Order: sequence, then structure tokens, then C-alpha cells
Amino acid sequence: MAGSTAPFSRFEWMIAWRYIRAKRAEGGVSVMTWISLIGVTLAVFALVATLALRSGFRAEFIDTMLGANAHVTVYKQTPIAGTNIISQQIADYDDLTDALDAVPGVLRAAPLVRGQVMVNRGNNNLGVQVYGITGEDLAAIPLVAQSPDESFGDLGRFDEGIAIGSGIARDLGVTLGDRIRIISPNGARTAVGTSPRVGAYEVVYVFSTGRFEIDGTRIYMPLAEAQSFFNRDGVVDEIEVMLDEPESVEGIVPDLIATSGAGAFLWTWRENASGFNRALDMQDNFIFILLSMLVLIASLNIVSGLVMLVKNKGRDIGILRTMGLSEGSVLRVFFLVGASIGTIGTIAGVVLGAVFSWNIHHIYALVDRLSGNGVERLEAQGFFFPDAILEPGDIAATVVLSLALSWLITLFPARRAARMNPVEALRYE
Repeated sequence: MAGSTAPFSRFEWMIAWRYIRAKRAEGGVSVMTWISLIGVTLAVFALVATLALRSGFRAEFIDTMLGANAHVTVYKQTPIAGTNIISQQIADYDDLTDALDAVPGVLRAAPLVRGQVMVNRGNNNLGVQVYGITGEDLAAIPLVAQSPDESFGDLGRFDEGIAIGSGIARDLGVTLGDRIRIISPNGARTAVGTSPRVGAYEVVYVFSTGRFEIDGTRIYMPLAEAQSFFNRDGVVDEIEVMLDEPESVEGIVPDLIATSGAGAFLWTWRENASGFNRALDMQDNFIFILLSMLVLIASLNIVSGLVMLVKNKGRDIGILRTMGLSEGSVLRVFFLVGASIGTIGTIAGVVLGAVFSWNIHHIYALVDRLSGNGVERLEAQGFFFPDAILEPGDIAATVVLSLALSWLITLFPARRAARMNPVEALRYE
């Protein structure tokens, strides 16, 4: 009988199922079974929900970080004929911009002039960065173009003035229609040297990206005006490139380098935000390891239940072995008991985690009612409520981890049951 029995045959499943649902009066451990099942379910649910919120936070962070910044910045160094001077400006920027636009995966390319200046209004002074850009390209920047309300101005009037960040507007105390002075140390060239250049510009638009390092330090100026103001006639400082898939920037960099030609070098958003990326990666690994420990602890409940089950079912094991059941069959029976609990708990946890993630905004609404504070008010106080994004890779990793832990741990008590001596098991029966 033992030699002809196929692994995981029907009768092994039948015995395992009877042991799973057996009550304490029948020598079972149904209470421990439920505790183990609920423990695995909650641990997997916590892991899925946390990873989904982590993915939502990461996506929101990267979207905010990239919403007003270039995914790739193209610079060029060109030797000036007859001299040892290397020009840092791009003269053929229209042709280069069109060529970069045509590269597969590029959403748009835009020439820029950049300069450090001081802005002044009354007794208030700030050091800021000026970005010279065309109105069409500025309107294509999502976080800049999407104004919360009409009080932020009309981007269609950009050629008539400048657009400033909300942090600058607050610090200078300016509103739409006010004029501010922009002072550049690299101004007009005269016979006695370079004198500072001062210009007064009307604020026609105020943008808010949600990042202080942008809203508090950046001003957008029409490209032609910026070229004149910074002595960049006919040239630009750089070309910013936006990609369809910013996360795949490494794959498109070789094409951009080939298109840019000799003397070009690129700076990607990953290099610019390398510190933030490393911090996010460390946070992701820490969260996964910490929650994996919860899954491990929940899986240990399965071991406790199986150890008790093996002890209570010693007589049954002895009878089955006497009837010809092999050690392998006994091992598989108890392995199926533990593995079934781990599998059912994993599936239930994934389902609960998915439902939680899909209804995250309803969860936030519940927080509103329980706390008495609206989400908007809590966000204003520094609380952050990210969306929950279910990543297939995170779900797959969670399922593999949970099943691996619950199945492997189950082998130890199952092996103990298989090695039980049937004579010893029946000695006192």
C-alpha cells in the first residue's frame, strides 16, 4: 500500500481536512487553527496595505519632485574657434531641441536660460533662480500650469511679465499685478566693465508646486527677455527633456547622448535626487523586513497548532502507521494541514489588503469622522495622506514570502509526526 501511494493523494487531503476542522473534543485544535489563520491573514494584510501606501507615497513624491523639474538636462561644451575658451552655451538650440523631441520616449524638450539673481520689493530682498522659458513650454509643466484658482493669475499673459513661486510671493508680500525688481550682477557690459542689470517686471502668475525648494526660489521669465537680461543673445544654457516614463531614464540616456552630439553631457533626475532615492530605497527595505517579521511571527502560530495536533493525534498516527501508512504520507498529511492554513490566510490577507487599497479614500473619510478633523486640515498641519497603489511585484513578493515561511515552518512538526514510533504511540492505548 505504501509503495503504491502517490504523493498528496486524495486520502491524504481527506485526513488533513478532517484534522483542520476537528474540535478539541475530537482531539483537534480548532481554536489554534483559527488563531493561526487570523494571524497570517492580518500579517499579510498589513504587509500588502503598507506596501501599497508606500508605493503611493513614492509615486506622489516622485511626481511632485519631477512635476516642475527636468527628467534629463542636456548641457554642451563647445570650443570657441581661435581661442582656448570653452563655451557653456548652446547656439543651435532650436535644431537640437527638435532632434531631442524626435527621440522615442521623449515627451517634450525645451530650451532654457538660467541665472542667479536678487529680487527686491520695498525692504524685502531674496536670492532666487530665474528660468527663461517660452510660454508654450511653461504651460506644458503640469504642476506649474495647474493653478488652484483664478487668484493665481493668467498663464496666457506670461509674455507680458513673469511667473513666481508662491513662497517668493509670500516672502516679498506681492500679489498679482505688483511689480518686483530683478537684479543681476552679470549685467550690461560697458567700457569700464560689467555693471549690475536691474529690471522691473509685473507678476502675472503665481504657481504652487508643493515643494519649497521650487516655490520659494524659482521665477519663470519669457525666454527672449531672459536671453536679453542675462546676455545670452542667440544662445541658451541648457535643454530640459521630459520623458514619457521617467523611471526608465537609464534606457533612453544613450539615445539622447547620441542625438546631442559632440561635447554634450547629460544630468538625469536620478543623479539630481540620488540622496532622496537612497533614502526611499532604505525605507522600502526596512518596511519590508519589519513586516516580514510579522508574517514570520504569525506563521509560528501554525507550528504551535501543529505541535499540539501531533500530540493529540498520536493514537491516530500509530493506527495509520500500523495499517501501512508510510512516513512520507504522515508527513504530507500534517504538511497539508499547516500549508492549507498558511495558504488560506495568505489569500485572505491579499484580498483584504487589495480591498483596503482600493477604498483608501473611504478610509480617509472614516478618519475624518473619527478624528473630527478634515483631511485638508490635517494635511495643512503636516499630515500626509498618500494614495495606495497595488504593485504586482509587491503582491507577488508578499505571497511568495508568506507561503514560503508558512510551508517551510510546517515541515518541522510534520517531520516529527512522521517519525513517531507507532508502538510508542499505541503503548498506553
